[in-house]
Amino acid sequence: MKALKGNAIVGQSGGPTAVINSSLYGVIQEAKKHSAIRNLYGAIYGIEGVLKEELVDLSAEDRETIEGLKKTPGAALGGCRYMIKSDDPKDRDIKRVFEVFRKYGIRYFFYNGGNDSMDTALKIYNAARKIGYDLHVIGIPKTIDNDLEGTDHCPGYGSCAKYIITCVMEAGIHTESMYTSEPVTILVTVGRNAGWIAAASTLARKREGDAPHIICFPEIPFEKEKFLADVEREYKKYGGVFIVTGEGLRDKEGNYIHAATGDMNIDAFGHPVLGGIAETLKQLIEENLKLKTRWIKPDICQQAAMHMAAKTDVMEAEMVGRAAVRFAVEGKSGFMVTLVREPGTTYKCTPGIIELDRVANVDRYVPKEFISEDGIWTTPAFVDYCMPLIQGDVSIPMKDGLPNYSRLKKIIVKER
Repeated sequence: MKALKGNAIVGQSGGPTAVINSSLYGVIQEAKKHSAIRNLYGAIYGIEGVLKEELVDLSAEDRETIEGLKKTPGAALGGCRYMIKSDDPKDRDIKRVFEVFRKYGIRYFFYNGGNDSMDTALKIYNAARKIGYDLHVIGIPKTIDNDLEGTDHCPGYGSCAKYIITCVMEAGIHTESMYTSEPVTILVTVGRNAGWIAAASTLARKREGDAPHIICFPEIPFEKEKFLADVEREYKKYGGVFIVTGEGLRDKEGNYIHAATGDMNIDAFGHPVLGGIAETLKQLIEENLKLKTRWIKPDICQQAAMHMAAKTDVMEAEMVGRAAVRFAVEGKSGFMVTLVREPGTTYKCTPGIIELDRVANVDRYVPKEFISEDGIWTTPAFVDYCMPLIQGDVSIPMKDGLPNYSRLKKIIVKER
C-alpha cells in the first residue's frame, strides 16, 4: 500500500509533563525519516492553534534547540484545555479544522495528551471519515495522572512519581525532626479520580516509621471516622503522621470531599476544579484530634520537575512519539500509541496501539490488587509495577549554576 503523502501537524494538549517534549522530539526526528511526510508543523496551544491558524514550521528550528527539547519541561508548543464539542461536519470548530487542514495540505495529525485530548483526536478522526477526507490521526499518550486506558503506564508518570517520592523522603525527614511542635503533615498530589501518584509515595519508605504513614486514595470512599482513627493510631505509634493524598477524595455517595464551586471552577470538559482537600483534612484533624497540622502542595512543580526526571520516562516518551509517526505512515488512524510491558523479570516496554474510542474520556484507576486491605497503603505488586518506571537520571544542561532549557523560535508558517 502506498503511503499517504502530505503535511503533518503535531499538537500538545492538557497539562504538560516533564517529558512531554521528548515525545515532540520523537515526532520531529521520526518524521524526517519518512518521505510521505513533506513538512511537519506545530500547532501553537494545541487544537486552538489549528483553529486560529497559528502553525509553526518545526523544520526551521536549529538542531541544538530540537535536541534540547528532551531536557526541557513545559509544553514547547503550548498546551490547551479547549474542547471540540462535536464530530459533526457542520460543527463550527470541525469546519474550521478541516478548512485549515485543506489549506496547508495536512494528511497527518498527531495529538499528544490525556483522556480529554484523545476525545479531541477521536472527534477529528470521526469527522474526517464522515466527510471523506484522507487523514491519519494518532494520539500520543501523556499524563502524570497515569489514568489512560489501554497502556501499561503513561509517559510523564514515572518522572512525576520520582519527584513525589523524593519530596516525601526529604519532607519526611524534615517533619520527623519537628514532631513535638508540628506532628502532622499532609502532602497533596495531582490526580482527580486516580491515586497513581499518591501510591508512588510508598517507595519513599526505606525503614519502619519513615514517611508516608497514610495514603488517601481517590479510589477508596473517604470515611471521616476511619480516617481520624488511622491518623490517631499512626500518631501514637510514631509520634507524628505524614499523609499523602490525591486531590479527588469522594465520600460513599461519590461526592467530592472538597471541590470549588461556580462557573469559573468547571473546566472545558465539565470537570470540577478540585482544591481545598488539604485544608479540609487539616480542619478534621485539628478539630477532632487536637494535633497541629500543616500541608504541602507541590502542584505544577510535580509536572515540571525536569531535574528529577527518570531516564526511563524520557526514553519512553520519545519512543511513543516516534511510534506515532511510524503507525501513521503505515496507514493506521484512529488509534493512540500505548506502552506494552513485556513479561519477564527484566523490565522492557514496546509500543502498541489502542482505538481512540476506548481511551477518550475514560479514567483508569489504581486496581484493587495494588491497594492494601486497610485502604491506606500499597501492595508489593504495586512496588514491582512502579519501581522500573522511576529508574535512571537525566543530566540537565547548566549555565551559571542553573538549568539551561530550550526554547523554540516558533516561526509561523505563512503558506502551504
